[in-house]
Amino acid sequence: MSDVRISEDKPADQAEEWKVGKGAYIALIAVILMFSGAFLKVDGMAWLGAFDFTTLGGAFGTMKNPATDTFVGAGGISAKAGFLFALSLVPTVMLALGLLEIFTHYGAIRAAHKLLTPLLKPILGIPGHTGLALITDLQSTDAGAALSKELYDSKRISKKDVVIMGAWQYSGAGLINNYFSIGSAMFASLTLPVIIPLLVMFVMKFVGAVFVRFALNTVYKRDFDNE
Repeated sequence: MSDVRISEDKPADQAEEWKVGKGAYIALIAVILMFSGAFLKVDGMAWLGAFDFTTLGGAFGTMKNPATDTFVGAGGISAKAGFLFALSLVPTVMLALGLLEIFTHYGAIRAAHKLLTPLLKPILGIPGHTGLALITDLQSTDAGAALSKELYDSKRISKKDVVIMGAWQYSGAGLINNYFSIGSAMFASLTLPVIIPLLVMFVMKFVGAVFVRFALNTVYKRDFDNE
């Protein structure tokens, strides 16, 4: 009879929590497609936009000058303007957290942890379950930040992990949305495929995060000794 048993520090229900089945992988694929922008403005298949996070987030109505204004208005200053701006972020963040809770129930976090840890751990030194927050940031900076905070509050990541994730997220934040909305004005002037600048910016996000990781492990190493 084997002497191998689950230790008291890792009870059976906790061991079961991180088992990954087919449903978990399906949930992970679904959440990646939804948050990555893969379904946004697909030529000939506009109906796929119904499964895109940005599309589901919708838009506020316009006021005064429809070309530039939303319910936030124009010319606001100080605390009141800041409050309205913060209020405008609530629907996107609530939607992201709600969707994440659903996909987490079906095992997406467990699957991400298993698949992405071999990639993210050697490069950035962060666990694989941070991958969903990073992927979400490609479309929405606010939602990506909210997911990162939730991971930290639930003790799944350390303070150092948050700093490294922040370096990745806020270098080219909301990359896909900003590139295809603001950057699209320059597409006609490009002399190379549109995807190339996007890939360069994506790679540079990793370069910046690796640099920050190096700084945290050297210059600022003592700041995290008590974690």
